[in-house]
Amino acid sequence: MDAPTAESLITFAETSRKGLTGFDSKSVLAELDRRHDDLIGALDWFIGAGRPDEALRLAGDLVPFWMATKRIDEGDAIFERALALPMGDPARRGRALYDHGYLIFWAGHYDRAGQLQRQAVELGRETNDPTTMALSLAGLARIALDSDLDEAKRLLREAIVITDCTGDRLGRSSAMHVLGVASQMSGDFEEAGRLMRERIELGREMGNQALIAIESANLSMVERQLGNLEHAEALALEALQIVSRRQDELQTAWMLNSVAAVTAAQGRDDRAAVLIGIADAVMDRAGGEWPPDERIQHDGTVASLTARLGSDVFEQRRASGKAMSTPDGVAFALAQPAEPAAAAAALPRST
Repeated sequence: MDAPTAESLITFAETSRKGLTGFDSKSVLAELDRRHDDLIGALDWFIGAGRPDEALRLAGDLVPFWMATKRIDEGDAIFERALALPMGDPARRGRALYDHGYLIFWAGHYDRAGQLQRQAVELGRETNDPTTMALSLAGLARIALDSDLDEAKRLLREAIVITDCTGDRLGRSSAMHVLGVASQMSGDFEEAGRLMRERIELGREMGNQALIAIESANLSMVERQLGNLEHAEALALEALQIVSRRQDELQTAWMLNSVAAVTAAQGRDDRAAVLIGIADAVMDRAGGEWPPDERIQHDGTVASLTARLGSDVFEQRRASGKAMSTPDGVAFALAQPAEPAAAAAALPRST
């Protein structure tokens, strides 16, 4: 590895990160995977050469790749090494602290993630970087969703105010996303729906299929709780179609969770139990953890199905779903037979 090669890989990673938001994400991921050893070699070279800015820039662009390929531990270790170097550009370090905290949040390391996000907020303030401040406040709010919705909302409103009249879109969009989730969780469905619809339109303008999928699934939660089950189902299925085309296993688990919740709300209990099993299996294969809002939805579906079906029947159906591969599980979910008889016929049989 030499300096020109390592530097060229920064450009490659930046371009690839943009590509991961669209329908070509499978081929982009494959190319990133093919060049994995080179990318790690470049990170090692930058760290060894005492060039923290380049190491942190490259690591930040690899966060979606590490998440999608179950390499969160690898990314965690790289960030630890790069952040241990003497400080380079404070603004770059602040953004890297956010990236690191965001990455390990999805593995359930909430305490460490919170420490990193607080450091990122402080550096964002010192460098007058509204994007880093807003992103990191939204990161702290994601953690607060698990225990203190009022605090989460306070952090998110602060993030939005910080980005007023700044031209920032990234930090503001992230804060809007998490505020929509917090509003949904606290029962403010009007605000939640408004924010989520705005984000879906933003995703369509940007051609960001990942954003469209996430917000469609979140809006499905809102519509389900308002009793608009047909619309909720359409949103959940659109989200699942997008992420299945993109072959993002972690997001596929979230979308299956949404489809299961709507299906249970429709009273299609046997099918919903299978879908929960599929979602559980896909989440296990993705190596992630349910974020707070998804866990509430998941656990609520499990509780209602257990009460209506009985524990034994529910677990049998759930086991049928867990036994499916991800492609088979997605195909089962997207089939969505309309008639009860057809739905019953489509269910896998326990042995």
